[in-house]
Amino acid sequence: MDNSKEQPNNPLHGVKLADILTYLTQNYTWEDLAGQININCFKKDPSIKSSLKFLRKTPWAREKVEYLYLQSIKNK
Repeated sequence: MDNSKEQPNNPLHGVKLADILTYLTQNYTWEDLAGQININCFKKDPSIKSSLKFLRKTPWAREKVEYLYLQSIKNK
């Protein structure tokens, strides 16, 4: 089955949340991320593991992180 036909216009299709966070932390500091997205997992004892746990259960925060990622790759 070809999954690319299911969501041909979704730029996040096939991109894992862990990969998004890895990309963002390589291009921003945790402080920068917390300044752009006001969530505690970026402010207090930040790590990819704690951020993944929070973002997987918090759709509104995940959307903000995905939007920041899309803006970041678009501006490269």
